Amino acid sequence: MPKYLVTASYTAEGARGLLKDGGSKRRQAIEGALKAVGGKVESFYFALGKDDVYAIVDAPDNVAIAAMTLAVGAAGGAVTHTTVLLTPEELDQATKKKPNYTPPGQ
Repeated sequence: MPKYLVTASYTAEGARGLLKDGGSKRRQAIEGALKAVGGKVESFYFALGKDDVYAIVDAPDNVAIAAMTLAVGAAGGAVTHTTVLLTPEELDQATKKKPNYTPPGQ
């Protein structure tokens, strides 16, 4: 199953909800939402710095993770960014493909 790195930054409204409900309830909410689209949380951490949440998640495909992040974004409590993660074996496969690419100006 594809893996994704999802980072999130809470809005003021989201931070107020986090203060009210705590961190465990937020993780459970994300786990439930991912389960509904066929995915699961591998790891979930709160952080200090530019982003408030770092999560590694499994989802069946890009459509499922897009549905998840759209739902989170539409709720207004956080802004998310999603990065597709590749395994070393997937990168091995990529190195064997030879696209015919010409750089600009060549």
